Amino acid sequence: MKIDHIAIWTYNLEGLRNFYMHYFDASSSGGYYNHSKEFRSYFLIFDSDCRIELMERPNIPKSKNDPKKEFTGIIHFAIKVRSKDKVNNLTEELRADGFKILGEPRTTGDGYYESVILDPDGNRIEIVA
Repeated sequence: MKIDHIAIWTYNLEGLRNFYMHYFDASSSGGYYNHSKEFRSYFLIFDSDCRIELMERPNIPKSKNDPKKEFTGIIHFAIKVRSKDKVNNLTEELRADGFKILGEPRTTGDGYYESVILDPDGNRIEIVA
């Protein structure tokens, strides 16, 4: 078994799509639109088999979780890059572009080299090598 995709509700569909395409080299499917439900979505495709589905619908309530704190449920997902240098460079690029860095690049106790950032919607992303 494998994870096929992760889905993220957003009020910023095009902004999130552009973020993952620009910083993480994702490609995008054509957009889907269901007029009766006012539902729009894209699938983002990475080098691996796992995808992210970005979804937007006007009546979805905002999350009450604080992305800067830990909470139960899904807290982050990780995107693997080619090297420690890529982790460092991408983290600095994101910082320079105004994105929040929650965890500076470091080697974790379980052996990952990673940084932790927030995407434009405040979702935690680990950038790992």
